[in-house]
Amino acid sequence: MHELSIALSLLDVAAEEAARRGLARVTAVHLKLGLLAGVVPAALRSAFELARADHVLAAAALVIEEVPITIYCPSCAAERPVASFPELVCPDCGTPAARVVHGRELEIVALECE
Repeated sequence: MHELSIALSLLDVAAEEAARRGLARVTAVHLKLGLLAGVVPAALRSAFELARADHVLAAAALVIEEVPITIYCPSCAAERPVASFPELVCPDCGTPAARVVHGRELEIVALECE
């Protein structure tokens, strides 16, 4: 389960940033998680609960914002959300995606502190 190693890394990065900024107590770690990141949100939540038990951030919660897949369509010259995966085609015109714009994120975006 690679979600456990990800959870441990998230805790370490959050603790380092909190220490660097002189924050006393982190109550939540806010994460953006794209649907193409290869991480199962429920498994990550469970792993985070397990990993934080003996960590300096034992009281911190994990708040996940799931990021939908968005592609760039060269025919429409616009970003479009994708309704289903693995078909990365424009939902308006059916053109295959030129690139994935959003959906691969796995990033800490905020720390909630007291």
